[in-house]
Amino acid sequence: MPVTHDGLTIEWLGYATVRLESKDGTVVYLDPGRYGVLTGDWEPDTPGVAHPPSRDYRPEDGDIVCVTHVHHYDPDGIDRVADEDATVIAFEGMDVRGSRRDLPRLVDLEYEVRTVDAESDLVVAGVPIWTLPAYNEPDGPHTRPDGSPFHPEGRGCGFLLSIDGTRVCWPGDTDVLDGHAALEVDVFLPPIGGAFTMDHSEAATLAVELDPELVVPIHYNTFTALETDPEAFASELDDADVSVALDT
Repeated sequence: MPVTHDGLTIEWLGYATVRLESKDGTVVYLDPGRYGVLTGDWEPDTPGVAHPPSRDYRPEDGDIVCVTHVHHYDPDGIDRVADEDATVIAFEGMDVRGSRRDLPRLVDLEYEVRTVDAESDLVVAGVPIWTLPAYNEPDGPHTRPDGSPFHPEGRGCGFLLSIDGTRVCWPGDTDVLDGHAALEVDVFLPPIGGAFTMDHSEAATLAVELDPELVVPIHYNTFTALETDPEAFASELDDADVSVALDT
């Protein structure tokens, strides 16, 4: 369900996909696609997790499409949301050859593509954009049994965007990292599913430190490994007087 904050419309479409629309109609998508969130053909394996509504989501209205890392790279998803003149901003370290999916190279997409590293600073369609490091700490809580991180450093990024002066942060698939709490953020889009990212308690602690005007949690309950309790997350922030918008 879309929410509006200071003229900015924010809609979580499932998994890591978020649509942002400014007052003047500039549209930004974050990590569009994967797991049927745009097609409605995903069958959840977690009891109590709602199936996304049957849909064929293809607005083709996006001016900017941001892709954090290869796990969230979905060429069909990009085609569904991107305007023909869209700019795709993608992390430069995405290794499509190492993916188990048959993925085209970024240079083969039919859009202008700008690649970024984890410390880039650019302006696209009048929107200032900064990138952030995004990774799991080695031997940390979000690693494989051998201690190797699901998301090693250098494989992805997060995004901080200033849309009509509202600073929106999608940190990507990441642990809470040194430096996150120092960011100036108005709208925070944390992943709360745990397993491969910060969990809902870690995200809540970070949100309290950031003290944004609005928090919209994403990247949870898509499948069993991401199962979490968004109400518990919201309760932690309610106690700290931080505004939360849950998908309902």
